[in-house]
Amino acid sequence: MTLEVKKNIFIELGHFLKQFNTNETVKNENVLKNDLFFDEFNKLIHLSQSHNGWYTPEQVYFSIQSWAEALTEENLNKWLSNYNFDAVVPKNIALILAGNVPLVGFHDFLSVLITGHNVVVKTSSNDQHLLPFLAKYLIALAPEFANKITFVEGKLENFDAVIATGSNNTARYFEYYFKDKPSIIRKNRNSIAVLNGNESKEQLAAMGEDIFRYFGLGCRNVSKLFVPKDYSFVAFFEAIFEYQDVIHYEKYANNYDYNKAVFLMSNFKLLDNGFLTLKEDNSHASPISSVFYERYENLTDLQAKLTTEADQIQCIVSDNLIEGSIAFGQTQQPQLWDYADNIDTISFLLIR
Repeated sequence: MTLEVKKNIFIELGHFLKQFNTNETVKNENVLKNDLFFDEFNKLIHLSQSHNGWYTPEQVYFSIQSWAEALTEENLNKWLSNYNFDAVVPKNIALILAGNVPLVGFHDFLSVLITGHNVVVKTSSNDQHLLPFLAKYLIALAPEFANKITFVEGKLENFDAVIATGSNNTARYFEYYFKDKPSIIRKNRNSIAVLNGNESKEQLAAMGEDIFRYFGLGCRNVSKLFVPKDYSFVAFFEAIFEYQDVIHYEKYANNYDYNKAVFLMSNFKLLDNGFLTLKEDNSHASPISSVFYERYENLTDLQAKLTTEADQIQCIVSDNLIEGSIAFGQTQQPQLWDYADNIDTISFLLIR
Protein backbone atom coordinates (compact mmCIF):
# COMPACT_ATOMS: atom_id res chain seq x y z
CA MET A 1 0.00 0.00 0.00
CA THR A 2 1.60 3.29 -1.09
CA LEU A 3 1.85 6.35 1.10
CA GLU A 4 -0.63 8.18 -1.13
CA VAL A 5 -3.17 5.40 -0.75
CA LYS A 6 -2.77 5.42 3.03
CA LYS A 7 -3.15 9.18 3.16
CA ASN A 8 -6.35 8.99 1.13
CA ILE A 9 -7.76 6.37 3.48
CA PHE A 10 -7.15 8.57 6.52
CA ILE A 11 -8.59 11.56 4.67
CA GLU A 12 -11.73 9.48 4.15
CA LEU A 13 -11.74 8.67 7.86
CA GLY A 14 -11.65 12.42 8.48
CA HIS A 15 -14.73 12.83 6.28
CA PHE A 16 -16.48 10.11 8.28
CA LEU A 17 -15.64 11.73 11.63
CA LYS A 18 -16.68 15.19 10.46
CA GLN A 19 -20.32 14.08 10.46
CA PHE A 20 -20.45 13.72 14.25
CA ASN A 21 -20.82 17.01 16.06
CA THR A 22 -22.05 18.19 19.45
CA ASN A 23 -24.48 20.64 17.89
CA GLU A 24 -25.76 18.49 15.04
CA THR A 25 -24.92 15.09 13.62
CA VAL A 26 -25.80 14.98 9.93
CA LYS A 27 -25.28 11.98 7.69
CA ASN A 28 -23.38 12.76 4.50
CA GLU A 29 -24.41 10.32 1.81
CA ASN A 30 -21.10 10.84 0.00
CA VAL A 31 -19.04 9.34 2.83
CA LEU A 32 -17.85 5.83 2.08
CA LYS A 33 -19.24 2.89 4.09
CA ASN A 34 -21.73 5.14 5.89
CA ASP A 35 -24.47 2.56 5.51
CA LEU A 36 -22.45 0.14 7.63
CA PHE A 37 -20.89 2.46 10.19
CA PHE A 38 -22.78 5.73 10.68
CA ASP A 39 -25.58 4.56 12.97
CA GLU A 40 -23.30 2.22 14.90
CA PHE A 41 -20.76 4.95 15.62
CA ASN A 42 -23.48 7.37 16.65
CA LYS A 43 -24.69 4.82 19.19
CA LEU A 44 -21.16 4.19 20.44
CA ILE A 45 -20.62 7.89 21.12
CA HIS A 46 -23.65 7.95 23.38
CA LEU A 47 -22.66 4.67 25.04
CA SER A 48 -19.14 5.89 25.78
CA GLN A 49 -20.11 7.40 29.11
CA SER A 50 -21.33 3.99 30.28
CA HIS A 51 -17.88 2.59 29.44
CA ASN A 52 -16.03 5.48 31.09
CA GLY A 53 -17.87 8.01 33.22
CA TRP A 54 -15.61 10.85 32.10
CA TYR A 55 -16.41 10.25 28.41
CA THR A 56 -19.51 12.40 28.16
CA PRO A 57 -20.93 12.86 24.64
CA GLU A 58 -19.65 16.45 24.62
CA GLN A 59 -16.07 15.36 25.35
CA VAL A 60 -16.18 12.49 22.83
CA TYR A 61 -17.60 14.78 20.14
CA PHE A 62 -14.83 17.27 20.81
CA SER A 63 -12.14 14.62 20.33
CA ILE A 64 -13.82 13.34 17.16
CA GLN A 65 -14.06 16.83 15.68
CA SER A 66 -10.43 17.54 16.54
CA TRP A 67 -9.40 14.49 14.52
CA ALA A 68 -11.79 15.36 11.70
CA GLU A 69 -10.06 18.75 11.41
CA ALA A 70 -6.61 17.14 11.56
CA LEU A 71 -7.17 14.44 8.93
CA THR A 72 -7.20 16.62 5.84
CA GLU A 73 -5.09 16.37 2.71
CA GLU A 74 -3.37 19.66 3.52
CA ASN A 75 -2.46 18.62 7.07
CA LEU A 76 -1.28 15.15 6.13
CA ASN A 77 0.88 16.48 3.32
CA LYS A 78 2.40 19.16 5.54
CA TRP A 79 3.09 16.62 8.31
CA LEU A 80 4.66 13.95 6.15
CA SER A 81 6.46 15.99 3.51
CA ASN A 82 9.77 16.15 5.41
CA TYR A 83 10.15 12.38 5.82
CA ASN A 84 11.45 9.68 3.50
CA PHE A 85 9.51 6.43 3.78
CA ASP A 86 11.32 4.53 1.02
CA ALA A 87 13.56 2.47 3.31
CA VAL A 88 10.89 1.33 5.76
CA VAL A 89 10.88 -2.41 6.43
CA PRO A 90 7.55 -3.29 8.08
CA LYS A 91 7.92 -4.26 11.73
CA ASN A 92 5.46 -5.02 14.51
CA ILE A 93 5.10 -1.94 16.69
CA ALA A 94 3.37 -2.41 20.05
CA LEU A 95 1.29 0.40 21.52
CA ILE A 96 0.31 0.55 25.17
CA LEU A 97 -2.29 3.28 25.32
CA ALA A 98 -3.60 5.55 28.03
CA GLY A 99 -7.32 6.15 28.50
CA ASN A 100 -7.53 9.49 30.25
CA VAL A 101 -9.17 11.27 27.30
CA PRO A 102 -11.07 9.86 24.29
CA LEU A 103 -8.84 8.56 21.48
CA VAL A 104 -5.71 9.77 23.27
CA GLY A 105 -3.64 7.08 21.52
CA PHE A 106 -4.87 7.72 18.00
CA HIS A 107 -1.81 9.73 16.94
CA ASP A 108 0.51 6.81 17.73
CA PHE A 109 -1.87 4.43 15.95
CA LEU A 110 -1.93 6.69 12.87
CA SER A 111 1.85 7.14 12.93
CA VAL A 112 2.55 3.41 12.92
CA LEU A 113 0.20 2.69 10.04
CA ILE A 114 1.19 5.70 7.93
CA THR A 115 4.86 4.67 8.12
CA GLY A 116 4.00 1.20 6.84
CA HIS A 117 4.43 -0.83 10.01
CA ASN A 118 2.04 -3.26 11.67
CA VAL A 119 0.41 -2.08 14.88
CA VAL A 120 -0.21 -4.28 17.94
CA VAL A 121 -2.48 -2.37 20.32
CA LYS A 122 -3.12 -2.86 23.99
CA THR A 123 -5.87 -0.41 24.88
CA SER A 124 -6.50 1.05 28.29
CA SER A 125 -9.36 -0.48 30.24
CA ASN A 126 -10.79 3.06 30.26
CA ASP A 127 -10.97 3.34 26.47
CA GLN A 128 -11.58 -0.04 24.82
CA HIS A 129 -14.18 0.80 22.20
CA LEU A 130 -13.55 3.98 20.18
CA LEU A 131 -10.22 3.07 18.56
CA PRO A 132 -11.21 -0.52 17.70
CA PHE A 133 -14.31 0.87 16.00
CA LEU A 134 -12.25 3.26 13.89
CA ALA A 135 -9.93 0.38 13.04
CA LYS A 136 -12.94 -1.56 11.74
CA TYR A 137 -13.85 1.40 9.56
CA LEU A 138 -10.31 1.61 8.16
CA ILE A 139 -10.33 -2.11 7.38
CA ALA A 140 -13.65 -1.71 5.58
CA LEU A 141 -12.07 1.01 3.45
CA ALA A 142 -8.85 -0.95 2.87
CA PRO A 143 -9.00 -4.70 3.64
CA GLU A 144 -5.16 -4.77 3.53
CA PHE A 145 -5.22 -3.18 6.98
CA ALA A 146 -6.74 -6.36 8.43
CA ASN A 147 -3.28 -7.93 8.51
CA LYS A 148 -1.66 -4.79 9.88
CA ILE A 149 -3.90 -4.03 12.89
CA THR A 150 -4.09 -6.30 15.94
CA PHE A 151 -5.71 -5.62 19.30
CA VAL A 152 -4.57 -7.72 22.25
CA GLU A 153 -6.00 -8.11 25.74
CA GLY A 154 -3.32 -10.19 27.39
CA LYS A 155 0.45 -10.22 27.22
CA LEU A 156 2.15 -8.39 24.37
CA GLU A 157 4.13 -10.75 22.18
CA ASN A 158 5.93 -10.76 18.80
CA PHE A 159 6.78 -7.08 18.53
CA ASP A 160 9.92 -5.25 17.46
CA ALA A 161 9.49 -1.85 19.15
CA VAL A 162 7.07 -0.28 21.60
CA ILE A 163 5.45 3.05 22.38
CA ALA A 164 4.02 2.99 25.89
CA THR A 165 2.16 5.66 27.82
CA GLY A 166 1.54 5.58 31.54
CA SER A 167 2.23 7.14 34.91
CA ASN A 168 5.69 7.74 36.33
CA ASN A 169 5.32 4.50 38.28
CA THR A 170 4.29 2.38 35.30
CA ALA A 171 7.01 4.03 33.21
CA ARG A 172 9.64 2.52 35.48
CA TYR A 173 8.09 -0.89 34.87
CA PHE A 174 7.96 -0.26 31.12
CA GLU A 175 11.60 0.84 31.03
CA TYR A 176 12.67 -2.39 32.72
CA TYR A 177 10.30 -4.70 30.85
CA PHE A 178 11.13 -3.25 27.42
CA LYS A 179 14.83 -2.58 28.04
CA ASP A 180 15.81 -4.81 25.13
CA LYS A 181 13.43 -3.18 22.64
CA PRO A 182 13.56 0.19 20.90
CA SER A 183 10.98 2.26 22.75
CA ILE A 184 9.30 5.54 23.52
CA ILE A 185 8.15 5.57 27.14
CA ARG A 186 5.87 8.44 28.05
CA LYS A 187 5.50 9.54 31.67
CA ASN A 188 3.32 12.03 33.54
CA ARG A 189 3.42 15.54 32.13
CA ASN A 190 1.32 18.61 32.80
CA SER A 191 0.72 21.89 31.05
CA ILE A 192 1.19 25.34 32.53
CA ALA A 193 0.25 28.94 31.81
CA VAL A 194 2.36 32.03 32.42
CA LEU A 195 0.45 35.26 33.09
CA ASN A 196 1.64 38.82 33.61
CA GLY A 197 -1.66 40.55 34.45
CA ASN A 198 -2.11 42.20 31.06
CA GLU A 199 -4.16 39.38 29.54
CA SER A 200 -7.55 40.30 28.09
CA LYS A 201 -10.79 38.85 29.36
CA GLU A 202 -11.02 36.93 26.07
CA GLN A 203 -7.60 35.36 26.58
CA LEU A 204 -8.39 34.32 30.16
CA ALA A 205 -11.75 32.92 29.08
CA ALA A 206 -10.01 30.93 26.33
CA MET A 207 -7.67 29.52 28.97
CA GLY A 208 -10.77 28.06 30.60
CA GLU A 209 -10.85 25.67 27.64
CA ASP A 210 -7.25 24.70 28.41
CA ILE A 211 -8.22 24.01 32.03
CA PHE A 212 -11.66 22.39 31.82
CA ARG A 213 -11.67 20.44 28.53
CA TYR A 214 -11.81 16.70 29.33
CA PHE A 215 -12.40 17.82 32.95
CA GLY A 216 -8.68 18.51 33.27
CA LEU A 217 -7.65 14.87 32.82
CA GLY A 218 -5.23 15.33 29.91
CA CYS A 219 -1.53 16.13 29.87
CA ARG A 220 -2.33 19.13 27.67
CA ASN A 221 -4.69 20.59 30.30
CA VAL A 222 -3.35 23.59 32.19
CA SER A 223 -2.91 22.51 35.79
CA LYS A 224 -0.49 25.21 37.00
CA LEU A 225 -0.35 29.02 36.69
CA PHE A 226 2.74 31.16 37.07
CA VAL A 227 1.80 34.71 38.05
CA PRO A 228 3.64 37.89 39.18
CA LYS A 229 4.11 38.50 42.90
CA ASP A 230 1.32 41.07 43.07
CA TYR A 231 -1.12 39.27 40.74
CA SER A 232 -4.85 39.46 41.54
CA PHE A 233 -7.03 36.54 40.46
CA VAL A 234 -10.23 38.61 40.26
CA ALA A 235 -10.11 39.00 36.46
CA PHE A 236 -9.22 35.32 36.05
CA PHE A 237 -12.23 34.16 38.07
CA GLU A 238 -14.55 36.56 36.25
CA ALA A 239 -13.33 35.35 32.85
CA ILE A 240 -13.74 31.63 33.54
CA PHE A 241 -17.19 31.97 35.12
CA GLU A 242 -18.71 30.79 31.83
CA TYR A 243 -17.39 27.29 32.64
CA GLN A 244 -19.41 27.07 35.86
CA ASP A 245 -21.66 24.31 34.52
CA VAL A 246 -18.80 21.84 34.96
CA ILE A 247 -19.79 21.58 38.63
CA HIS A 248 -23.13 20.04 37.60
CA TYR A 249 -21.34 16.93 36.37
CA GLU A 250 -21.39 14.49 39.29
CA LYS A 251 -17.93 12.99 38.90
CA TYR A 252 -16.32 16.42 38.68
CA ALA A 253 -18.40 17.73 41.61
CA ASN A 254 -17.35 14.77 43.75
CA ASN A 255 -13.70 15.52 43.04
CA TYR A 256 -14.24 19.20 43.79
CA ASP A 257 -15.85 18.45 47.16
CA TYR A 258 -13.26 15.84 48.11
CA ASN A 259 -10.15 17.76 47.11
CA LYS A 260 -11.40 20.99 48.64
CA ALA A 261 -12.11 19.15 51.92
CA VAL A 262 -8.63 17.60 51.91
CA PHE A 263 -6.99 20.98 51.33
CA LEU A 264 -9.04 22.67 54.05
CA MET A 265 -8.41 19.92 56.58
CA SER A 266 -4.70 20.38 55.93
CA ASN A 267 -5.11 24.13 56.62
CA PHE A 268 -4.04 25.13 53.11
CA LYS A 269 -5.12 28.57 51.99
CA LEU A 270 -7.38 28.39 48.96
CA LEU A 271 -8.99 30.69 46.45
CA ASP A 272 -12.36 29.28 45.45
CA ASN A 273 -15.14 30.30 43.05
CA GLY A 274 -17.54 27.41 43.67
CA PHE A 275 -16.30 25.13 40.89
CA LEU A 276 -12.50 25.54 40.90
CA THR A 277 -9.98 25.95 43.69
CA LEU A 278 -6.61 27.69 43.36
CA LYS A 279 -3.81 26.58 45.68
CA GLU A 280 -0.29 27.97 45.91
CA ASP A 281 1.97 24.98 45.29
CA ASN A 282 5.34 24.24 43.66
CA SER A 283 4.06 21.08 41.95
CA HIS A 284 2.88 21.06 38.33
CA ALA A 285 0.32 18.28 38.84
CA SER A 286 -2.88 19.46 40.49
CA PRO A 287 -5.89 17.24 41.25
CA ILE A 288 -9.13 17.44 39.27
CA SER A 289 -11.09 20.64 40.03
CA SER A 290 -7.99 22.45 41.28
CA VAL A 291 -5.24 24.50 39.66
CA PHE A 292 -1.97 25.25 41.42
CA TYR A 293 -0.22 28.58 41.14
CA GLU A 294 3.25 29.92 41.84
CA ARG A 295 4.45 33.52 41.91
CA TYR A 296 7.54 34.64 40.02
CA GLU A 297 9.91 37.60 40.34
CA ASN A 298 10.93 38.06 36.69
CA LEU A 299 10.45 36.29 33.39
CA THR A 300 14.14 35.65 32.79
CA ASP A 301 14.46 33.57 35.92
CA LEU A 302 11.14 31.86 35.20
CA GLN A 303 12.28 30.91 31.69
CA ALA A 304 15.40 29.33 33.17
CA LYS A 305 13.33 27.44 35.75
CA LEU A 306 10.95 26.09 33.13
CA THR A 307 13.87 24.98 30.97
CA THR A 308 15.20 22.84 33.82
CA GLU A 309 11.71 21.39 34.35
CA ALA A 310 11.03 20.72 30.66
CA ASP A 311 10.68 16.97 31.17
CA GLN A 312 7.62 17.63 33.38
CA ILE A 313 5.86 20.03 31.01
CA GLN A 314 3.77 19.21 27.95
CA CYS A 315 2.60 22.69 26.90
CA ILE A 316 3.26 26.27 27.99
CA VAL A 317 0.47 28.79 27.43
CA SER A 318 1.18 32.53 27.42
CA ASP A 319 0.87 35.69 25.37
CA ASN A 320 4.38 35.23 23.95
CA LEU A 321 5.94 35.64 27.39
CA ILE A 322 7.86 32.36 27.24
CA GLU A 323 9.76 30.93 24.30
CA GLY A 324 7.84 28.14 22.59
CA SER A 325 4.52 28.92 24.26
CA ILE A 326 1.17 28.56 22.53
CA ALA A 327 -1.89 30.79 22.50
CA PHE A 328 -4.67 30.66 25.07
CA GLY A 329 -7.36 28.11 24.27
CA GLN A 330 -5.21 26.03 21.92
CA THR A 331 -3.78 23.25 24.10
CA GLN A 332 -6.45 20.76 23.07
CA GLN A 333 -6.04 21.52 19.36
CA PRO A 334 -2.62 20.02 18.56
CA GLN A 335 -1.51 19.66 14.95
CA LEU A 336 -0.31 16.36 13.55
CA TRP A 337 3.28 17.60 13.84
CA ASP A 338 2.88 18.57 17.53
CA TYR A 339 4.42 15.47 19.08
CA ALA A 340 3.77 14.36 22.66
CA ASP A 341 6.78 15.04 24.89
CA ASN A 342 8.43 16.66 21.83
CA ILE A 343 9.54 13.22 20.63
CA ASP A 344 9.23 12.85 16.86
CA THR A 345 7.26 9.61 16.58
CA ILE A 346 7.68 9.36 12.82
CA SER A 347 11.48 9.66 13.01
CA PHE A 348 11.50 6.97 15.70
CA LEU A 349 9.51 4.66 13.44
CA LEU A 350 11.60 5.35 10.35
CA ILE A 351 14.94 4.29 11.83
CA ARG A 352 13.79 0.90 13.16
